[in-house]
Amino acid sequence: MGTQERRQKEQEIRRNDIIEAAEKVFFEKGYHSATMDDVAKAAEFSKRTVYIYFTGKEQIYFEIMIRGYRRLIGMLQEDLNNGDFADAIEAIRRMGWTMYRFNRTFPDYFKAIMEYETGERDFQKGIPDASREECYGLGEEIMGTLIGLLKKGIAEGSVRADLDPVKTALVSWACIIGVFNTASKKEKYMQSYYGTTAEELVSESIALIISSIQSGREGKVQ
Repeated sequence: MGTQERRQKEQEIRRNDIIEAAEKVFFEKGYHSATMDDVAKAAEFSKRTVYIYFTGKEQIYFEIMIRGYRRLIGMLQEDLNNGDFADAIEAIRRMGWTMYRFNRTFPDYFKAIMEYETGERDFQKGIPDASREECYGLGEEIMGTLIGLLKKGIAEGSVRADLDPVKTALVSWACIIGVFNTASKKEKYMQSYYGTTAEELVSESIALIISSIQSGREGKVQ
C-alpha cells in the first residue's frame, strides 16, 4: 500500500470514528441538544480535527441518515429478493412489514429518517451537495422500489389500473410514515385508551392501504 493510499485509509477510519461517536451522542442527547464539542469529546479528537472532516453537525446528521437508509435498503432487498410472492400486492405488503421491522429494530435510525422525511433539514445551509445527493438517492431508491412494484401490479392486474404509480407511491409512503410515527410515539396511549397495540395499528393500516390499491378481481385483503 502506497503512502497516498495509506493516508486515505487513515482519513476514512477517522471519518467513520467521528460518525460512530456522533451517532451515540445524537441518539442519547438528541440532535438539537448535541454539540460539536460533545461529538469531538466522544470521538476523542479535537473539535478542530472534527471540522477537517465535516462542516458541522448538520452534515454528520446526514451521514447518520445515510447509514439508516442503507440498513433499510439492505433489509428490503433481502426480504423482497428471498420472498416467494404470488403477485406485486403481496410484495408491497411485505415491504410495509419490512419497514415496520426496521422501525422496531433500529428505532434511532428510524427517528433520524423520520425527522428528515417530515422536515426541511435538506434545505439547511452547511450541508455539502455530496451528502445531500446521497441521502436523496437512497430515499429515491426505496421510492423507486415501491413505484416499480405498483407498475408491475398494474401490468399483471393485481393493482388498480386507474392509479398513477408515482402519486400512489407518494401517498402510500406518506401514510405509512405517519402510521409508524404514531405507533412509535403513542404506543402506550393507544394501548391504554383504545386497547390497540402498535403492531395492530400497523396491521390495520397496511390492510387499508392494500385494499385501496388492490384491483377488484383479487378479492378481499386477508
